[in-house]
Amino acid sequence: MKFNKSVTKQPRKKRRQAFKATLKDLTPRAHLSKELREKEKKRSVRVHEGDSVKVSRGAFKGKSGKVSRVNVKLGRVFVEGLFLKKQSGQEKPAPIDPSNVVVTAMVERKGLKK
Repeated sequence: MKFNKSVTKQPRKKRRQAFKATLKDLTPRAHLSKELREKEKKRSVRVHEGDSVKVSRGAFKGKSGKVSRVNVKLGRVFVEGLFLKKQSGQEKPAPIDPSNVVVTAMVERKGLKK
């Protein structure tokens, strides 16, 4: 017996939910550092431009910097100073999954519930 009718595992319904989701729902979220977690009484927040983050997994593990751009459509975060080298020798900003990032400092947010 199903208890919550809005919860599903069916791929077609998951796809429909993703396409119908609002921009607010699609904004990438990342975990907070231990200090911020105690201060804000939250485990994760939406990532905004200007937030300071530290990469916890992947090729850039251990690097930190400010978020220069958030791509909502791709669900990726771009951090200042982290670049991928193209075959032509040019550098391009490295897209990083927000689940591989820890927020260490946040920009002032309007309307953040305390």
